[in-house]
Amino acid sequence: MITDESIQLVKDTARVEDVVGDYVNLKRRGQNMIGLCPFHGEKTPSFNVNPSRNIYKCFGCGEGGDPIKFLMTLEQLSYPDAIRRIAAKYNIKLEEKEVSQEVREERQVKEALILVNEFAQKWYEDQLYNTDEGKSIGLSYFKSRGFRRDVMEKFGLGFAPTGRNGLLTAATAAGYKEEQLEQLGLVRNKKDFFWDRVMFTIHNLQGKPIAFAGRILKKDVKAPKYVNSPESEVYHKSDVLYGLYQARQSVRKQDNVYMVEGYTDVISLHQHGVHNVVATSGTSLTPGQAKLVKRQTENVTLLYDGDKAGIKAALRGVDVLLVEGLNVRVVILPDGEDPDSYMQKVGVTAFEEYLTSKRRDFLFFKADLLLEEAGDDVAARSAAIRSSIATLALVEDPLKRAGYLQQFTGRLGLEESLLVNLVNQAVAERREKAKKDQEREARRKEREARPQVQGKGQRQGLPPVKPQRRDDDFPPPPQEDRWAGMQEPGFDQATPPPTDFPDAPPPSAMDAPDWGGMEDDGGWAGMQEPGFDGMGEVFDMPPPTVGGQVPDVPFKDPVAEALLLTGHTFQEQDLVRLLIIHGAKAYDEETNVSVAAFLTANVADVLDDFDNAQYRKAVALVTDYVGQHKQGPAPEWFLNHPEEYIRVLATAATATGYAMSPNWKDKYKVYLRQKHPDENQKLYADNFLRIFRMEKVDRKCKENIKKIKELEKSGDSKKLVLHIKLQMRLDEMRKALAAELGTVVI
Repeated sequence: MITDESIQLVKDTARVEDVVGDYVNLKRRGQNMIGLCPFHGEKTPSFNVNPSRNIYKCFGCGEGGDPIKFLMTLEQLSYPDAIRRIAAKYNIKLEEKEVSQEVREERQVKEALILVNEFAQKWYEDQLYNTDEGKSIGLSYFKSRGFRRDVMEKFGLGFAPTGRNGLLTAATAAGYKEEQLEQLGLVRNKKDFFWDRVMFTIHNLQGKPIAFAGRILKKDVKAPKYVNSPESEVYHKSDVLYGLYQARQSVRKQDNVYMVEGYTDVISLHQHGVHNVVATSGTSLTPGQAKLVKRQTENVTLLYDGDKAGIKAALRGVDVLLVEGLNVRVVILPDGEDPDSYMQKVGVTAFEEYLTSKRRDFLFFKADLLLEEAGDDVAARSAAIRSSIATLALVEDPLKRAGYLQQFTGRLGLEESLLVNLVNQAVAERREKAKKDQEREARRKEREARPQVQGKGQRQGLPPVKPQRRDDDFPPPPQEDRWAGMQEPGFDQATPPPTDFPDAPPPSAMDAPDWGGMEDDGGWAGMQEPGFDGMGEVFDMPPPTVGGQVPDVPFKDPVAEALLLTGHTFQEQDLVRLLIIHGAKAYDEETNVSVAAFLTANVADVLDDFDNAQYRKAVALVTDYVGQHKQGPAPEWFLNHPEEYIRVLATAATATGYAMSPNWKDKYKVYLRQKHPDENQKLYADNFLRIFRMEKVDRKCKENIKKIKELEKSGDSKKLVLHIKLQMRLDEMRKALAAELGTVVI
């Protein structure tokens, strides 16, 4: 494991313009540098490198970070591997600290197996290019497919000769153990597993050989056409897609991946310029493979043969892609053609035009196909409709599902209300099944963790245990019948809205109405009556807490989150931006109060009510920092934070494609009539806080009005009076804040 000191040395040494410059042609623009983004295809540069901040940011696709993040994303490297890559670039000697014996042994086993596979790949390649048998059988086959030598070497093609001990003999002579060859499936029963076959190397995302596939060329032999390496410590078939290592950069640039069935299809398309293509190796797609794709793109296009088998294959395994939230399209090739043969037949240009013109959304493709097959058979049409609806229910995005529902109404010939009910039913059934599967898996793990039972239902040395009834043995309550297709993105019915608002005065004092005793004890003591426990009774919430233990939240890309901003997330996002850019600056120079200290103190009472968990945690981290250091953190603290989501937020906040031109002052003698944006932090903080408080008070007003209506119906006059008084106070607060903002309250 790399020591923290070595990691910090790499961070301090690495320059973003150097690391990015190895992949992108950068041009100077003012203080920054620009170039074409390596993560998506573009003609006008939107990729910005900021040497002073040591970060990059693409304003087209949203990718951003530091030099380490750049390599991790572009080359699909792990964090340690990216550190090692940069260390090698700058000739930095890394110090490694001791790890556990178990971890060290596991790492050594995997590294040793990779070395064995590398030897096997080179040996198969040598057999292909440098032996008479390899040239006459293997090389002639690849040449008949039109493969060039450079492409063959790029994909690691080779040949396994007819002899049954060639690889075993060569590997053991080179010092590799027979046990390692057996672990990788290269040797079985002291004989080579692959023989008399052309070989395809399967790589991981770092380009290391992890497995092989062999294709037999003889047609009269009763043997499978393809055989693959068995699973091993370094190869898990369900988490690998053939050709993804070679395709990954093109996939990100094109923001689309083509999926085919065969190895030769991948190589042929790649050779002809279609680089964003991978193969499923003839198996159904797995959740692991779907997650692998989503790390590169959200758009998948399936290419299948035009025969019945190819069309049926298009319907298999797609569910996992939809569950993962991918956009799936289908292209069916002409009857009797596969991607390789059709490319050879019509050429690159016509092939690409065909893909563009014939591409169809998978859900519509499936519905049309099944309905066409069903014809006028009522039972068959009913089954086709239910199958299409079951597929539609896999789409989690409510807006996307709603869009499909609108188009499915006419396509399936159903009333919209009926279609909505059927989709809701399918969604509920799928979620219920997923819940039961999770519970079943949890019970299985619980059983495995129990002491072993001796005899008939009795543990050793203990009396029989009477089975207890479990809560999860009861059926779950029925779900509400609501339209699953129209739920607002980010809306969680199980989460109540924030229910507190700040008692502290806004940046400039405002006059509050005199409510007598109500102003005592935090402003609410005068309103307490028997049975009334302050605001807790009204809003039924625990008091907020600040600092201390920060709850862990799953990391989400803030660029993607920005598309799902709901509630007060806009203001929360702006708060985090202000803390990152201006937090370390002085809010009040006389008292030496920082912007971070001022803002965190004024939002502390509503921190637990933030709508966005990421922003809540970010503000809590800054609050703790201010408490420890008595000042606000600099932007570099955020950019170098150990939490990835903090670094991403900092990159998004500090990266900008614009800069103040010095020519106004130096050339034209035109000076700013107000403070420079970098020096106007007090105004930004004050304006933010006024708007933030206005939003919170507005929400409180809506909640309180709703409560008043409920109390009017219930006839609880005592509480009704309290809430009416509260509403009057809230209205006064809104008017005072509106006056400061220069707005009108309706």
